Amino acid sequence: MKKVILASTAIAAIAALALAGCSSRGGTSGGSSSGATPAAGFPAGSSIGVALPDKTSENWVLAGQLFTDGLTNAGFKPEVQYAPASNTVAEQQNQITSMITNGAKVIIIGAKDAAQLSSQVEAAKQAGAAVIAYDRLIVNTDAVDYYLAYDNFKVGQLQGKALLDGMKAKDPSKKPYNIELFSGSPDDNNSKVFFNGAMDVLKPKIDDGTLKVLSGQTDISQTATQGWLAQNAQSRMDTLLSANYATASLDGVLSPNDNLARAIITSVKAHGKPIPIVTGQDSEVESVKSIMAGEQYMTINKDTAKLVAQAVKTVEALQKGKKPEVNDTKSYNNGVKVVPTFLLTPVAVTKENAAEAYKGNATLEPLTKQ
Repeated sequence: MKKVILASTAIAAIAALALAGCSSRGGTSGGSSSGATPAAGFPAGSSIGVALPDKTSENWVLAGQLFTDGLTNAGFKPEVQYAPASNTVAEQQNQITSMITNGAKVIIIGAKDAAQLSSQVEAAKQAGAAVIAYDRLIVNTDAVDYYLAYDNFKVGQLQGKALLDGMKAKDPSKKPYNIELFSGSPDDNNSKVFFNGAMDVLKPKIDDGTLKVLSGQTDISQTATQGWLAQNAQSRMDTLLSANYATASLDGVLSPNDNLARAIITSVKAHGKPIPIVTGQDSEVESVKSIMAGEQYMTINKDTAKLVAQAVKTVEALQKGKKPEVNDTKSYNNGVKVVPTFLLTPVAVTKENAAEAYKGNATLEPLTKQ
């Protein structure tokens, strides 16, 4: 269900200049409930910090430029930083601390590790800064004000449904279908949300015998892909194929994103096996090409431009001393508090609806014309 701790890319906002008074937040874990109360606005032209994780997907690369342009056009001074893949979470912690020191009025955080930023988020609160958790929910602190994301549980459900639909369309009479499961990096809290959403659809079919996981690896700890690295997914797929599919057919693979989907397909090809139904997410260029070529079965369209635009709107509301728009105030518990959330709706994309899904997208729409 959605009412699990959804930890992932986080967008939290605490409004800027400090006012006298007490905070009404009541967290009990590492989060501090003391500190500056969010102010009724802050000056136009203020510094806005944006701390993003490493560039593991096209969407993260795109987000940095969109934040720079969007915040600049809105009259703010953006400071956009990435945590290099070669460094630990300490690099992002240092970047957030620097943003606080430099007087950022709002800090937007796409967490590298959502469980290790509570001290920095609480320091931002103490300084009277506004913190927005972007895409990945920051956990174990009451100092997160807002979370902005696509509905990531729904993403998983769409992937699970697409996996079933694709296998049925390919071979309606087969039972059971042999599948394998992959999940994302364990330090990304969205990984659990994606996986739980998919298993909400797939587990009943595993239980009733419609699906069979020949490896027996159905727990998220067994299916995780450290760092979201393609080489890790490809290596695990190699092992799964060698151990379980020397003679058996592999009908489907739950892949949480496009980068891993392509690695899984590479492994399957290297083993001389027919390409199974493979799911994905992020609408990466190479995966859209693969879908149109009939290899990867589907992806999820989560328009980064729309999510960044919502984040900029949130900053603008805070700057004016207004309450930002949210559409979920019940579901996203970070372990200490339920974080007010704005969710966008993801869209499942297959070859059949790709032209419609990417209509108007200057990069992707041309790829769908055949």
